Amino acid sequence: MLQRLSALYRSLIIAHPVATLIAILLITIVAVIGLPNFKLDASADSLTLENDTDIDYFREINQRYQYGDVLVVTYTPNGDLFSDHSIEVMQRLRDELIQVQGVENVVSMIDVPLLYSPRRSLAEQKESTRTLLTEGVDRDMVRQEFLTSPIYRSLILGPDGRTTALLLNLKVDNHYIDLVRHRDALRLKSKKEGLDSAEAAELEKVSQEFLDYRTQLTAKDHARVEQVRNIVAGYQSEARLFVGGVSMITADMIAYIKSDLVIFGSAILLFIVLILAVIFRQLRFVLLPLFICVATVLMMLGWLAWIDWRLTVISSNFVALLLIMTLAITIHLVVRYREFHAENPGWDKQQLVWETVKFMALPCFYTVITSIVAFVSLVVSDIRPVMDFGWMMSIGLSLAMLLAFLILPATLMLLPKGEAKDKKDNSAAFTLRFSRIAENHGSKVVAVSVVAAIVSIYGMSKLEVENRFIDYFHKHTEIYQGMSVIDQQLGGTVSLEILLDVNPVVTSAQTASTDNTTTEDDDPFADDGAAAEDAFAEGAFDEDDPFGDDPFSDDAFASEGSSAPESYWFSLAGLDEIRKLHLYLESLPEVGKVNSLATFYEIAEDINGGRLNNFELGVVRNMLSEEISNFLVKPYLSDEHNQARITLRVMETSPELKRVELVEKIRNYAVNEVGFQPEQVHFTGMLVLYNNMLQSLFQSQIATMGAVFVGIMLMFIVLFRSVSLSLIAILPNMLAASVVLGGMGLAGVPLDMMTITIAAITVGIGVDHAIHYIYRFRKEFAATGNYVEAMHNSHASIGRALYYTAITIVVGFSILALSQFIPSIYFGVFTAIAMIAALLGSLTLLPKLILIVKPLGKEQ
Repeated sequence: MLQRLSALYRSLIIAHPVATLIAILLITIVAVIGLPNFKLDASADSLTLENDTDIDYFREINQRYQYGDVLVVTYTPNGDLFSDHSIEVMQRLRDELIQVQGVENVVSMIDVPLLYSPRRSLAEQKESTRTLLTEGVDRDMVRQEFLTSPIYRSLILGPDGRTTALLLNLKVDNHYIDLVRHRDALRLKSKKEGLDSAEAAELEKVSQEFLDYRTQLTAKDHARVEQVRNIVAGYQSEARLFVGGVSMITADMIAYIKSDLVIFGSAILLFIVLILAVIFRQLRFVLLPLFICVATVLMMLGWLAWIDWRLTVISSNFVALLLIMTLAITIHLVVRYREFHAENPGWDKQQLVWETVKFMALPCFYTVITSIVAFVSLVVSDIRPVMDFGWMMSIGLSLAMLLAFLILPATLMLLPKGEAKDKKDNSAAFTLRFSRIAENHGSKVVAVSVVAAIVSIYGMSKLEVENRFIDYFHKHTEIYQGMSVIDQQLGGTVSLEILLDVNPVVTSAQTASTDNTTTEDDDPFADDGAAAEDAFAEGAFDEDDPFGDDPFSDDAFASEGSSAPESYWFSLAGLDEIRKLHLYLESLPEVGKVNSLATFYEIAEDINGGRLNNFELGVVRNMLSEEISNFLVKPYLSDEHNQARITLRVMETSPELKRVELVEKIRNYAVNEVGFQPEQVHFTGMLVLYNNMLQSLFQSQIATMGAVFVGIMLMFIVLFRSVSLSLIAILPNMLAASVVLGGMGLAGVPLDMMTITIAAITVGIGVDHAIHYIYRFRKEFAATGNYVEAMHNSHASIGRALYYTAITIVVGFSILALSQFIPSIYFGVFTAIAMIAALLGSLTLLPKLILIVKPLGKEQ
């Protein structure tokens, strides 16, 4: 079989190099034609688990309470916020923002109803609503109300009394939710039961329909953000303004990814050219590796564009990483070609090229296969962008090897053989310093490795699965500053929701009570006339909600539009439970603004002048104006489902923020202190979904990393035909991965969707070094019969290729430290560290272990 493949290769590639290069060029051109359709995806779907049941619940709650995304414009005028000029500027800004496509309404401090300026009864509030623009309003009283009111403090006005927010409420896209739920239902059935032909066709149809629709929405979202920014820019001379919200985070992330792809991708290529020129000092061996790298990336990106497979925040790094792997393969081929040329000046071009290909085919094949095993570990994560990253790298590596073994040999066949430039001089080889260290200071190498392993294990114990979106951006960027203002002045950034269902035992007891008890003052349901006067029997509210939803996706102003049957949560017992949990949430340092029925309860008691009974609660609710009900009751109570809702915002800038601990802390308090049953308490929101993703990714990586090393070990055994040699080969790889992860732990860099892929990258790079070194060592040992001499010869030959590859990649990827996107910086820095760790392991620890164990038998 191998002989047939060899003969076919020689007859097609080496014998017909022009035809080979023309075919590759045509394929590349076809791929490039598709590049204009290339897309990036930073949607919420790319930050969550693919089969997370919490996503279905999140979408269900979205539809139940009808709340969507929100853009926030913070406004800090140059002068007094409550001056005529500042208010007039805010009015003009609001009127412009409301014209933006997709904005349902804009809520600001000039729109919200006033309850304490001055204090008015609910009957007066229902008769006429007063706002900041109402004639004769005392603005000092309004300022005090906004600063102290349980509704408005840290929501409409910040503690500094100078910063407010304009909340652009976006319409809930029910069609989008219906599409994604339909698609996910078919996907789930496909996994569990399988689909018939009609269902499979329906899944393909709805998946494409969803993708097309999401593409349109993404374009509209980005255009909306850009329009809002342009409007805001026109007011920068009047005030200090920032734009915030999920849509802006998404837009900025995509902008940074695109910028890094173009600017730093080009810079990395430039540095690669310079370093190759310094190393090889031959134009052909600068341009050829460059062309192979560019062709590989263009083919992959073009193919991805043609099939509409999109890069995400995670898989965007695949371009840079593919450059690494392609360059490594090409450098190994070039170094071996130059060695053969120097050693055998009498060979003709065909023999020189063929011997290079024949010698390097097997080690390169195994480096690619074992690297693919490392990246396939990402496919089991159940997180679509991470899975895509694993598949893209696996396909890209296969393409890289294919093109390297096609373009380099074919081109060399067309070029003059030239003079040998790589005279063999072991004493001059820089890498011989490492072989001398392994020979003369081997015990120190082992000791340092053991210490490094211990320190790395300690560092890994410090690793945390945590991330804050604000940490993705530098402090001087608009998005960082905007999120900081929202955190410090307007109650927090990331939304978390707590849904409380009624205990079935309580519901049964309540039903029995309403059926069997006699009328009492504190029983709003007792007499036969209750149906006419029932505080919970209101008709549907107006769907046109002037207040939209919570400024940070918590929907403080949504409408429901359903009638109000009896609700446990509108009784004293239910409200007391909610208030107890509400007060606890407000006491947590990482929690900002909290909204619930407890806010209504507090205001109702304050206006009443004392505690209310159940009957009075019903009367009060019936007396609420529609505007007040829309933001005090409806967003926090579903009468139809007998469900209460608490919304809170988490402070992204809080040093105490630990997502898992926060959710569990709240759950424990709700169950153990308030007395809820565990099945009554539900959490949802982007904080929950994102946390689920992080935890799943961490668990899948820990679970699969062992399997990855076992798989690589088995491949080593097949390649080297020696268990001891395979164990020796894998130890430096494990140490390199541990050093990188341990370094992250010691540096306080958390594992998130970006950094957790570093482990797979380190293994992929380390395996490459180990295979090439041991493969060459065996050849040298067979020739010399002496371990020390074989080690020196290996360092002087393949060791130089490893060194060239490492230094090129380290220097090239250090450029990413200049990025404006923090994840790109982490990727560049830790990729460089991984490369250095793999190089040192392969040139010091690996040869020393070979000298100690002597896995190739006795010396001759």
